Parts: sequence; structure tokens; C-alpha cells
Amino acid sequence: MNISRLINFICIVVGGAVAFYAQAQQEQNPYILMGGIVLLIFGIYRTSRNIPSKFDKEESFIKTEREDEV
Repeated sequence: MNISRLINFICIVVGGAVAFYAQAQQEQNPYILMGGIVLLIFGIYRTSRNIPSKFDKEESFIKTEREDEV
């Protein structure tokens, strides 16, 4: 696992834990909750940036007829 993926994983886990902890308290601190959510979204964004799009492929699944077959 390279360092970038490790950072993404740590951001997601720590952000989720902080957001869960901030929401579970009796008196909720909105700044801690927002910080956890921001860290969670940052980790998810960095992870999704590395996933290739399905539309980036050059080949097409649609087969065209050749002109000499018509």
C-alpha cells in the first residue's frame, strides 16, 4: 500500500471516528463535527480521484456495420 492510499484511508477512518464521537456526546460541539465531516469528505475525494472513469476508454461496445456488408 503506497503512502497516498494510506493517507486517504487514515483521513476516512479518523474523520468518521471524529464525526461519530462529536455526534454521540450529550452536548454536541458543531465545530468538531464539521471538522470530522470535512476530513471524511477529503479522504473520500482523494480516493475517488484515483478511480478511472468508465468513459475514458477508447474502444466502444457498439459495433458498427462495415460499408461492404450493406
